[in-house]
Amino acid sequence: MNKNKSIIIGALASMFVMGSCSDDFLEVNNPTGEPLEEYYVNDGTLDEALTAAYAPLHWPDWDGTAYNDLTVDAEILGDDFWVGGSSITDNQHWHKLFNFEGSGTQTLATLWTDFYSGIKRCNDAIKYASWDGPSESAKKSASVQARLLRVYYYNILWHYYGNVPFYLENLTLPYTAPQMKADEIYAQLIVELEDIIKTNQLPMRWDTANNGRVSQAFAYMLYAEMVMYQNDKARYPQALSFMKEIISSGKYSLMSDYAEIWKESGEWGSESIFEITYDDNNAQRDWSTSMSAGGSVLPTLISPNAWPGGDGWNAGEDGWGFLPVRLETYEMFEEGDVRRDATVWDVRGVTYQERYQDTHLWLAKYRPYSENNQDCPTSKNLNYNNNKRIYRYAETLLNAAELLIATGGSSSEALKYLNMVRTRAGLEGYSECNEDNIINERHMEFCGEGKRYFDLVRTGRAASVLVPDKYGYRTNKWTPSKKHIPLAQSELDADPSLVQNEY
Repeated sequence: MNKNKSIIIGALASMFVMGSCSDDFLEVNNPTGEPLEEYYVNDGTLDEALTAAYAPLHWPDWDGTAYNDLTVDAEILGDDFWVGGSSITDNQHWHKLFNFEGSGTQTLATLWTDFYSGIKRCNDAIKYASWDGPSESAKKSASVQARLLRVYYYNILWHYYGNVPFYLENLTLPYTAPQMKADEIYAQLIVELEDIIKTNQLPMRWDTANNGRVSQAFAYMLYAEMVMYQNDKARYPQALSFMKEIISSGKYSLMSDYAEIWKESGEWGSESIFEITYDDNNAQRDWSTSMSAGGSVLPTLISPNAWPGGDGWNAGEDGWGFLPVRLETYEMFEEGDVRRDATVWDVRGVTYQERYQDTHLWLAKYRPYSENNQDCPTSKNLNYNNNKRIYRYAETLLNAAELLIATGGSSSEALKYLNMVRTRAGLEGYSECNEDNIINERHMEFCGEGKRYFDLVRTGRAASVLVPDKYGYRTNKWTPSKKHIPLAQSELDADPSLVQNEY
């Protein structure tokens, strides 16, 4: 078992795994009562503040208010999955967004709260890292990690909402900041990210004891993701340079067995650049303590209801039937592609309680296994230990191939990177590297990892692919006005200066 599965990272991991997993500490209230200036005066307490900044990574799947797992959020906007659930009114905001008819009351409202909370905590950690007391090395590392994590939080808000308030120091009364246009947000973030990268304070890959921290490779992947989504071609050469630096570092490599990536034994394997870690050991997360340390509810969300037993999942386990895989998705994989069975859990022929849009095809990458929540002392269906994969080395290779083609680089080198991913899947390599082949390969490689929708948008394919289906589930088509989802009405009410997105 991976001993670094705790959602708490670094030096604090043992504190939470060996003792209570409650993250009341994340409120950063000092039990001895001294002022903050007298508390954050050593490396250990500074790392507490940094750990608090990492905590919101784990909140979206269920934060006590809504289920907004980022995998589901992204995939319901694409073309590989249905929404599912018990009915079309179950988590209705997902069904509305799936059909491109969201509104201020039917949107991903809690992502805003979760990630602005993360931004606030990052700002706190950056401030504490400027105080006297902690060692210079600890201050530099904590500051850069918090700054990089803050860019990542803003990146998610930028992807979904586009036009959002932006600030780099915590707000004072009345706790509002000017709302910027999406292009302005990008312009601010990319310069900040470039400055973070130039500090060269983070390792290309952390040692095993520090799995879960953002790294230099994470920063490079985030940079490529942002400039490619923005189609910022002036920065493509720099993004390509970063991809090549990851490749030449020797710190990452493709795992030989694609299916192994998704097992607990494959977590933080040779291919993993960043994962959000979850742990069932001593988990304190429960219905009344949704933000406490523990596991993920995603496997419960995306699995069959009233399972009869088998395939490593005990009889009577409770799945909620969201995100059934479309039959067309299963059939898009070529014969011999090992990614099909590693991506799709095919239970056609098994009898269980069917739910809305049920296809008997489920996402295998994050499917439930009884062994993955066996150590949980609280509600097991909230505490699976499946880590969420964010960036993998396979994406580095495909980014490099795409950027080479886009910048007029070596076509043979691009083809080499593309075919490293393809042949790992058990398929014959392509004879040509072009954008169509790269996007096709990304479709197969990252199915169910929340990347497909954004690939369709950034490459101009969304309008032709995201159209009404033959089943009558999606009746509206995507248009450019759907790129950014609606802001929550509650946020508009709280700050009348905010302008709702056109949708």
